Amino acid sequence: MRARVLGRVALLAAYVACAGTAALSAGGAANAEPARRPLLGILGSPDRFQQLTGQRSTVLHSFIGWGQTTTISKLIAHLAPLPMLAIKTGGLPLSYIATGRSDEFLVELNRAIAEFGSTVYIRPMPEMNAHWNEYCAFNKDGSSRGPQFSTAAFRKAFARIAIISRGGPSVNAKLRKLGLPGVGSATLATTKARIVWNPQGYGAPDIPANSAQAYYPGDAYVDVVANDLYRQASGAAWEANEALYRAHPNKPYAIAEWGLWGIDDPTFVEQMAAFVKTHPRMEFLAYFNSKPGSIWDLGSKPRSRTAYRRHITPLGR
Repeated sequence: MRARVLGRVALLAAYVACAGTAALSAGGAANAEPARRPLLGILGSPDRFQQLTGQRSTVLHSFIGWGQTTTISKLIAHLAPLPMLAIKTGGLPLSYIATGRSDEFLVELNRAIAEFGSTVYIRPMPEMNAHWNEYCAFNKDGSSRGPQFSTAAFRKAFARIAIISRGGPSVNAKLRKLGLPGVGSATLATTKARIVWNPQGYGAPDIPANSAQAYYPGDAYVDVVANDLYRQASGAAWEANEALYRAHPNKPYAIAEWGLWGIDDPTFVEQMAAFVKTHPRMEFLAYFNSKPGSIWDLGSKPRSRTAYRRHITPLGR
């Protein structure tokens, strides 16, 4: 069993190593099968999801809080072969993260990724332009949450997370180039962290200052651009998803969360499959989630489950 897992990890490492090159060569092609098949993932039980859909999940997704320094290594190992960690800050001011006043977590994250020895997706502060998240710069009514949570503070905090997660000998030089303090005397290993920048296509509130692009830290700190896309009673934001894809033509793209919000709609599943097939920079697609009884659970959506097995599962094989 261990040999099979290690073999699969090696193949995955080769896959993600060529992701950036493949994205550039794919260019703007939009009407053919994907140049490379995307990785498929799940938040929840991969075994149960395989029973429901036939999907052999590669990307295993979980959330982690900023203070969980003692559990990072165990969580990453549990999410093999290809972990994805979405990082929540628990209300910690973004200015604190940017200026290194909470580096203990990031140093431990670097160590744990290096110990794992293979690719780990790091998804810092997802849906940052959504007011329900503690790191959004704006309240629901559009009022600012102040300089400690500004979009400028977010961009610097995100860059610090990316630099320290990746590690290597020039960490402090990269931080100081941004006007940020170094990490001190800590030795940071070079890792295979792959950084996912993941806004919503539309901001909430949907104002120019809270657009996705207002939070973009720069190409140097992003390996994959991602979106979250759900089918809700009001529909799904396909136009915003398309706009986000086109806004970053030199980056691989992903749908880090997607699902059916209490609705059994096979058409949405078919639309997602069509999007993947016509957008060649797709790197991964991770469903949310397979917990029994959740409002997104495909176990309670027989028509969508059938559509998933027919249209999504074959894409990742």
